[in-house]
Amino acid sequence: MPDKYLTVIGGGLAGTEAAWAAARRGVRVRLLEMRPRVMTPAHKTGRLAELVCSNSLRSSDMHNAVGLLKEEMRRMGSLVMEAADRTAVPAGSALAVDREAFAAYITEAVEAHPGIEVIREEITAIPEPVAVIATGPLTSDRMADAIGAMTGAEHLHFYDAIAPIIDADSVDMGVAFRASRYGKGGDDYVNCPMTKEEYNAFYDALMGAEKVPLREFESMRCFEGCMPIETMAERGRETLAHGPMKPVGITDPKTGARPYAVVQLRQEDFEGTAYNIVGFQTRLKWPEQGRVFRMIPGLGGVKFLRYGSLHRNTFINGPVFLEPTLELKGRPGLFMAGQASGVEGYVESSATGILAGINAARIIKGLPPIAPPDTTAHGALVTHLTKTDPARFQPTNVIFSLFPPLERKVRKKDERRELLAERALSDLESWKSGLEENG
Repeated sequence: MPDKYLTVIGGGLAGTEAAWAAARRGVRVRLLEMRPRVMTPAHKTGRLAELVCSNSLRSSDMHNAVGLLKEEMRRMGSLVMEAADRTAVPAGSALAVDREAFAAYITEAVEAHPGIEVIREEITAIPEPVAVIATGPLTSDRMADAIGAMTGAEHLHFYDAIAPIIDADSVDMGVAFRASRYGKGGDDYVNCPMTKEEYNAFYDALMGAEKVPLREFESMRCFEGCMPIETMAERGRETLAHGPMKPVGITDPKTGARPYAVVQLRQEDFEGTAYNIVGFQTRLKWPEQGRVFRMIPGLGGVKFLRYGSLHRNTFINGPVFLEPTLELKGRPGLFMAGQASGVEGYVESSATGILAGINAARIIKGLPPIAPPDTTAHGALVTHLTKTDPARFQPTNVIFSLFPPLERKVRKKDERRELLAERALSDLESWKSGLEENG
């Protein structure tokens, strides 16, 4: 066992993946997590890898870039994907998990690994010599100050909003019905249909509802995929009906017709006792959430298990500070991973944790850090983090537009994506072979 060890700061998805990847390569790891000693506004437990925004890890379709990224992660020994596959709940073509079981699985695996020591304390300074910073969107103020001092730049930030969770037994199934869009994936979603009159009344109430005020120094810059529903509604009366409440592919079995709008509920746990209101992340005050969301047909008597809320997401300007290995420029041996590195989403955060853990382990073993091919989903993310124009940099999910084009032009979208996925997995396997041969 080498004398040097890796310090990983943050026990979220990226941090646990970094620790796991390094420990699997024979490196001793100290994983530092401040919870439960110091809690965040969004977390409820002290478990590692607690999911706070959604239980969905999004599409499993290989024609979707995130589905490809998940497959790459599985092939790289991802603990997050192992846990997700073991704790999955029905969600059509998406991969959703029982959140408590998911966090418990990862916590038990990490704490049981002989090469990982979990330390529960808040870290306020950047450790030496080899470390991974994976503190996530809810980085503590003191650690954020340390990162700011290290980078010499003012933090960028935007806001993530969390959707409410409701009691499944309180949904009126005499009004709501089970179905997935176009019948894909079984009847995994509960749908609350709206007429045009009901939609307009809901929209008017939403627009007039009282929101949690921002502090004077805070600006409201939201990532598109987690934008509060009331912020989306400000774009126009029909925005929601063409966005999270779009009725396309849904037929109400009671009328045989497509509703004017529909609110979908997604299962949160194995037993189906709780639902997430899909796309309803919000910063409405809690009493207003109860008043407005109970206007949705089928939710008139709904019981809220968790109200929606808003939290800050802190990240660095990757193109300025990061090498393609996720190592900080000018700070050899110090890596960034997760949302603090400038990616968005649970899956993407986990993927950067794997890369940071692999490269940190290589440094400790006397090997140079290496970047994945840009033709892979991992590499496409890294390219965005390191080669985007710094003046335009914003966090992103993995999307096929980040990938380099195919050598030949393919007009059909599905065929093009299938070829991109085949190329990615082939190049990943070649890259992995080189990793295994050289540590």
